[in-house]
Amino acid sequence: MYFEDIRLGMVLEIAPAQIEKGKMVSFAKEYDNIPLHTDEEYAKTTHFGGLIAPGVMSFMSVWAKFLETDFFGGELLSGKSTKIEWHKPVYAGDVLTGRGEITALAKRSSRNGLVEITIHARNQKGELVLTDVTEAIVKCRPEEK
Repeated sequence: MYFEDIRLGMVLEIAPAQIEKGKMVSFAKEYDNIPLHTDEEYAKTTHFGGLIAPGVMSFMSVWAKFLETDFFGGELLSGKSTKIEWHKPVYAGDVLTGRGEITALAKRSSRNGLVEITIHARNQKGELVLTDVTEAIVKCRPEEK
């Protein structure tokens, strides 16, 4: 989708992503190897009461489902930034659903523009678990000569 076709307030529902325990622990051991994510006995002694998913893994699970929508299509040039805020822990077995909304647009040149998409992810109880704001650089429609 070209930059000119994107409108503020556009909304995209993102398919559910299930947090599988084995994948969660494997991810944690490789990228966020702390006992809260990898040691079940230790995690039971924390105020969380059990293992929780690494925050980045929780986000990436939702982000992967967003990418499956191919919202920008071949007009996506690159990402520019992302900011993730975590609100509640995510546990093995949780099912996260996301809702993306276009929250800012800025034309950068005749060739591309900056699109800000804000994603709110909720667990199966409807609780907000994370918010992400990502900026993407998207092609402008070619000028006719």
